[in-house]
Amino acid sequence: MEYKPRRGKLAPLMTEEAKTTAGIHELSYDFGCRITRLFQYLTEDAEYKEYVISKQIYRSGTSVGANVREGKHAQSDADFLSKMSIAYKEADETEYWLNLLHDNGYINDEQFHSLSQDCKRILKILTSIVKTMKDKIRPKIWNIQH
Repeated sequence: MEYKPRRGKLAPLMTEEAKTTAGIHELSYDFGCRITRLFQYLTEDAEYKEYVISKQIYRSGTSVGANVREGKHAQSDADFLSKMSIAYKEADETEYWLNLLHDNGYINDEQFHSLSQDCKRILKILTSIVKTMKDKIRPKIWNIQH
């Protein structure tokens, strides 16, 4: 009987050095890959399986990159701002679930700090993007109203 792996080859994750110069698209995709692997760990590989919070963090953590990706094809500045704002909210929610998993012993300090650092990096970039877009859109709205 031939052994068949349960999944294909995993893409390599970004190095810490690569993350320092990467853009939001690359960072959010890499983060989504890490969250997918966390989900598998929590539901299949961990000593104590966790199924509820793992689904929540999987949903919010992969949604970050999906919304950033949608923003690439935004139909307007307002649409782009909306997608980036949603990505920010999803990243913030993911940070909450990471804290919950850590504080209840499902992930160790090393796993938590690594994922949390990536999440905070993404939140920082998204905060900047959202602020910049609000500043860009605000004068347009001001001119329409006056």
